[in-house]
Amino acid sequence: MLTLQFSPFPELTTARLVLRKLRVSDAEEMLYIRSHPELMRYIPRPLCNTREDAIALIERYNTYLENNEGINWAITEKGVDKLIGAVGYVHFRPEDYRGEVGYLLHDGWHGKGIMAEALEAVLHYGFHTIKLHSVEAVIDPENIASEKLLQKMHFVKEAHFRESGFYDGKWLDACVYSLLTPLK
Repeated sequence: MLTLQFSPFPELTTARLVLRKLRVSDAEEMLYIRSHPELMRYIPRPLCNTREDAIALIERYNTYLENNEGINWAITEKGVDKLIGAVGYVHFRPEDYRGEVGYLLHDGWHGKGIMAEALEAVLHYGFHTIKLHSVEAVIDPENIASEKLLQKMHFVKEAHFRESGFYDGKWLDACVYSLLTPLK
């Protein structure tokens, strides 16, 4: 079984990005992203309505981190320490060596390859440092941009669950994509 340990926090860097720990000082940017109806369209979670909601969300993510239950990174541009998105492992099944990724990006950064770059770093960390065997992503089947991102990252569609969740008075479908440990 996997042993998860995220202290000290593993900061990741790419050609353009620094993935660092979420901080309370990210609350304004997190509020924008998590309160934006279009950005949250495919994510069945309550919108943040206030700065306090955003702070509570960041603190909840950091509690998961402290308890080694999940790890989320703030996505920032190198040289500009301002949150433009978040990416991370939102759930683990240590007994199965499997983690689930989730991500969200500020609309001003869409279409620039930012999430692919961030996700590549997170996947590398998951497979090579955590020693995951597989990573999954659960998305709304109507989220074509997320589907294209996962396909670009070589994820394979495993399932389409019809009306598998109930949120905000509606039944929702979910698609599960997965990626196995890359060949060495």
